[in-house]
Amino acid sequence: MAGVGEHGRQGHGRAWAGRPEDPAAPVLTRPGKRPAAADFVRRDFTAEEPDLVWCGDLTEIDTGEGKLYLATVIDLFSRRLLGYAMGERHDAELVVASLNMAAATRGGDVRGVIMHTDRGSEYTSRRFRRACRKLGVTQSMGRVGSCFDNAVSEAFNSVLKVEYVHRHAFRTRTEARIKIATWITDFYNARRLHSVCGFKSPIDYECDYRATLAEGLAA
Repeated sequence: MAGVGEHGRQGHGRAWAGRPEDPAAPVLTRPGKRPAAADFVRRDFTAEEPDLVWCGDLTEIDTGEGKLYLATVIDLFSRRLLGYAMGERHDAELVVASLNMAAATRGGDVRGVIMHTDRGSEYTSRRFRRACRKLGVTQSMGRVGSCFDNAVSEAFNSVLKVEYVHRHAFRTRTEARIKIATWITDFYNARRLHSVCGFKSPIDYECDYRATLAEGLAA
């Protein structure tokens, strides 16, 4: 299944009907709704190298002050959480902030990345679509109401709730923001072992990949 894909990078097992960034690529619409992107992932949540495919989602967290919303961006190669943003409202500004953080984590140049999400209004918004175009990121979306079409993001939300959020009571949104950000940075990305990464942490898995790649280029 491997090969050089339409993006000019190592393919990750998908046969494109056309270049994802091609205006002729299929775009799905719903009556009375904003246009939604085609599904370029099709439940194949694998990638053979970093920054081929990212996925994103929103989830809510209870605090003593009310709901706190978390938007995330995950690299399907390593399951590393590249970007996140938290706020009182689940809106386009929040998902754009998480996307921009992911781009900054990767050094700013993320042209060619596929960004897969559900079809929530935050992701079909003009603001998010403009942010994707500005970064050179191609949007991909699963079907309406199907959690399986965005399974990796849904799985992260479950891990976050079961392993951390449900074990703590957050008095304020600020407390929740600080503690969740610390959990993501210090534990989830750096120390939590993932079966898809050969039971390594996302950061260790990426480091090993880059070391192997450098060795191959030096040989």
